[in-house]
Amino acid sequence: MPRLFKITIPAVTVLVALVVLLGALAFGGGSRTPALGDPGVVVRVGLPIAKLLVDLSAATMIGSLALALWAFASRERAYVRSIDIAAAAALVMTLASAATGFLTFMNVSLTPFSLDSTFGNQLGFFFTGIELGQAWLITTLLAALVAVLCIAVTNQTALFFVGLAAVGTLVPMALQGHSASVSGHAMAITSMGLHLVFVSVWLGGVLTLILLRGIIDADRLPVIVSRFSTLAIIAFIVVAVSGVANAMVRIGSIDTLVGTPYGQLVLAKVAAMVVLGAFGFWQRGYLVKRMTGAATQKMFWWFISLELIIMGVTAGLAAGLARTPTPVSETLNQNPTPAEILTGSPLPPEFTLDRYFTVWNFDLIWLLFCAFAVFFYLVGVYRLHKRGDKWPWYRTVLWVAGMALLFYITNGGINSYEMYLFSAHMGAHMTLGMMVPIFLVPGAPVTLAMRAVNKRQDDSRGGREWILKAVHSGYANVISHPLFATINFVGSLWLFYYTPIFRWATSDHIGHEWMIVHFLLAGYLFVQSLIGIDPVKTRYPYPFRLIQLLAAMTVHAFFGLGIMSSENLLLADWYGAMGRTWGSTPLEDQQAGGAIAWSVGELPNLVLALIIGYQWNRSDAKEAKRKDRQADRDEDAELKAYNAMLAQQAAADLKQN
Repeated sequence: MPRLFKITIPAVTVLVALVVLLGALAFGGGSRTPALGDPGVVVRVGLPIAKLLVDLSAATMIGSLALALWAFASRERAYVRSIDIAAAAALVMTLASAATGFLTFMNVSLTPFSLDSTFGNQLGFFFTGIELGQAWLITTLLAALVAVLCIAVTNQTALFFVGLAAVGTLVPMALQGHSASVSGHAMAITSMGLHLVFVSVWLGGVLTLILLRGIIDADRLPVIVSRFSTLAIIAFIVVAVSGVANAMVRIGSIDTLVGTPYGQLVLAKVAAMVVLGAFGFWQRGYLVKRMTGAATQKMFWWFISLELIIMGVTAGLAAGLARTPTPVSETLNQNPTPAEILTGSPLPPEFTLDRYFTVWNFDLIWLLFCAFAVFFYLVGVYRLHKRGDKWPWYRTVLWVAGMALLFYITNGGINSYEMYLFSAHMGAHMTLGMMVPIFLVPGAPVTLAMRAVNKRQDDSRGGREWILKAVHSGYANVISHPLFATINFVGSLWLFYYTPIFRWATSDHIGHEWMIVHFLLAGYLFVQSLIGIDPVKTRYPYPFRLIQLLAAMTVHAFFGLGIMSSENLLLADWYGAMGRTWGSTPLEDQQAGGAIAWSVGELPNLVLALIIGYQWNRSDAKEAKRKDRQADRDEDAELKAYNAMLAQQAAADLKQN
């Protein structure tokens, strides 16, 4: 029965997804013959089917790796089998991605299939010279790489990087289709990327559990399911938020939500998601707590089977939506402004100080990151207080304040203007690298996690184990070393702004996200080396920390002065080509950005110097108290020994004289 069960349920899920996809194509118009340029029924229907297989295989690949990394111990048979499932899914994804790329070429080129050299040359140029073709080629190659690595790798740490490669297969897909071309594409790309990743963890995890039925021992099942349900709830929240954001970009209004095929398919998908959410919360709140008996476990298997089939419905609807025309136009205006040509979005209104606090440009990655970071931190503090342990209140306040500041910088007025004003960009950079870490580092998140997160006893890796593995790794020892942290902090300023990295981070959405991560991490490591509470392998004595800070301040000041005094415009074909008719000239704005780098950066440095001085004084006071207690215990044995040594030295001097 288990063998038939774990074969039948996935097959039914795929079949349901295909049926729903065909229905969505017919309803939304994705399978209709276009008025101009018909690629043929095979391409019109085969392309979304191939894309659906890519989605399902990618989900299985990522979900099975997530379970291996989070739920299973490396000595378990289920651990090895989940990696085998990932390898098989990656192989299917490789073939499905290649087929999707081929059908995409036929769809956009309207070239009939042929075995002659002309067709082959055109196909080769599509995969190597056209961005859309390159995206599918990269997806195919990455999937093939993951398949090979899953066969070769069993070590859990190495498997983590295989999992990153698996997630990387979704990046080209997030940059394609509706997301890549719609106005406001940054939100569309971000929401689509988050949607794909967390749907894969959720759907693929459920499918993997079903495929592992009969391999997971009955006494282990409640533990495994409890661990997966944590991932599933997080995934559901991210999928729901990103799905709503993605739909809002394309729908535009309530009227188009109800009155267009695209909007109606979105409503159908939302209904399926609501059902799945109710299933998930009931499962975690009721079923998981009662899984000790055989009858309850049998109920669980049928329950997640129904859940997987409903996921098949949502997957079919999602694939159909990808081929359905959206109510909001996916192209720029007929007469785009220079700003729209460069950024895909119109210029924001004229900058005034109040608009820094009233204009918003949400970035879902950082919105969700900040929300989860605050939530899990508060949960950790609650756990400590619940068992009677103390956690300084000011650490919690600082952590929440730091996350609030990070949220504002990545979602508020500065984020709205930094693509158009160098001064806004520099303000964001200085805040991310110098101000946010001063709040976050004293929050001591690693120390809190070590105290609040339960240690696992079965050789698997949960949050505590993965954090410990990361902070004790050789890589962490290198990047947290004070010398490296200082060089990275100040050196990356020059490397970033005077190399092509600046252009990439300004004009490319992925580059922009990388920039935020880099500046935040570089600042965090630098501040951690100066005033950190979390344990690190190397930390300089207090006098050397002041020298370290002074050296960084000096280089930082020279950088700001260099920008202020420069008469050459950085990225002149970007900041100088926006077509702004308001505000200062691009060069004046750049010089204002240099002034921000020079002046605003000094306040955090002053705060750091004061904190170092305070910690130094406090350390000396603690050392004095320790020595006083030691003297009370041994009746000043150390002082007596020192006096005896001086007496002996004096006697020796007298004999010599």
